[in-house]
Amino acid sequence: MFGWEFPPFNTGGLGTACYGLTKGLSRQGVDITLILPRIGDAIDPAYMRIISANLDKRIKIRSVNSILKPYISSEAYLDDLVRMLSNDKERGMPPYKKYIDRNTKLDLSTMNIKKGLYGSDLFHEVYRYSKEAGRIAAEEEFDVIHCHDWLTYPAGLEAKRVADARGMNAPLITHVHATEFDRTGGNPNDYVYHIEKEGMHKATYVVTVSNYTKNMVMRHYGVDPRKVHVVHNSIDVGDSPVCNEDFEIKKHHKTVLFLGRMTIQKGPDHFLAIAKKISDFNPDVRFIMAGGGDMFTRIVEEAAALGIGDKVLFTDFVTGMDVDRAYRMADVYVMSSVSEPFGLTVLEAMKNGTPVVVSKQSGVSEVIRNCLIADFWDRDEMANKILAVLNYPELKQCLSDEGMREVRALSWDQPARKCMDIYDKALTEAREW
Repeated sequence: MFGWEFPPFNTGGLGTACYGLTKGLSRQGVDITLILPRIGDAIDPAYMRIISANLDKRIKIRSVNSILKPYISSEAYLDDLVRMLSNDKERGMPPYKKYIDRNTKLDLSTMNIKKGLYGSDLFHEVYRYSKEAGRIAAEEEFDVIHCHDWLTYPAGLEAKRVADARGMNAPLITHVHATEFDRTGGNPNDYVYHIEKEGMHKATYVVTVSNYTKNMVMRHYGVDPRKVHVVHNSIDVGDSPVCNEDFEIKKHHKTVLFLGRMTIQKGPDHFLAIAKKISDFNPDVRFIMAGGGDMFTRIVEEAAALGIGDKVLFTDFVTGMDVDRAYRMADVYVMSSVSEPFGLTVLEAMKNGTPVVVSKQSGVSEVIRNCLIADFWDRDEMANKILAVLNYPELKQCLSDEGMREVRALSWDQPARKCMDIYDKALTEAREW
């Protein structure tokens, strides 16, 4: 299995989904070798082997520092690189030698890279990752290759090539958590789009996290619907700790939460416009926006321009227990995404007993019932539904109680079993072929 991120070092829902799915698969008796571009000291999953793809020799459960990650901008990459090289110089380490693969030549000028969304060196790293994937595939024994999102599709294709050369005939499964159309608001980067398209068309089967994404894959990428399987994400609730913390803000204000990357896909600008409508109706409501991203500065400035700068609290990126604290601090969680393949944050909010208002343009709206749903663009309707939760305690309590009951019935075992069925089908067809 090829991934890009893994808790606690993840920037979005993909890492959380990979973690949940691998746990679910392990509980079904599947042996997993997870290959990551970088891993951290804090990761110690006893149920799988972790192989780093950043060093010449494999290291099992070791930290490989990397400043490359999804959605990093060119400017942020250069800042981090300068900072890292400065630290190396102070420690007497030769600058650049560790980070530059001088044997790899890429013409980045032909990639039509969007400024502010992707860093150019991210493409270089994807290429390097695919080369490492081939080397690792030559050494490992495996039945199935499973890749998560475009960053790993070239790695999966290279692993497939090596596996075929070894006579292993291992099927390739590409897992779509988001498409370039989701991430860019319908203005895809050509280079990323072609990586996605090639990965989907050359895969044995394509797994999408929702019917919403399946339709997008068929419409924009021309993938045969017979090879696309929907496996909705899930959540393992377990015995969630009860939060007895008294939040000072709740003593004085009702609160509405936005939690996610501040990018065009997540609709933070729509959330702000909704916040303005609610604030005009009830100026005592406060809005918490938790998350970082390329739109962060613009959103902060927009809040001031709308005259609600004193009513919107910005936390930047939150991790760990602070995520649960943010949900429990809120009276209602709002997912205002323009295009959301699934939306794991909705399940996380429900787990914490927080009522949710969800964009209809999302995959999670296909599988949950105890929520309020509206089109992301219908700001009046979104505001009305949020105000209903804030103003009617019975509705809020019902959504909280029934939402918690609903997610307690979920488990990552369910999507894991669906993936196993897909593996079995692919393996059967491979043997017959």
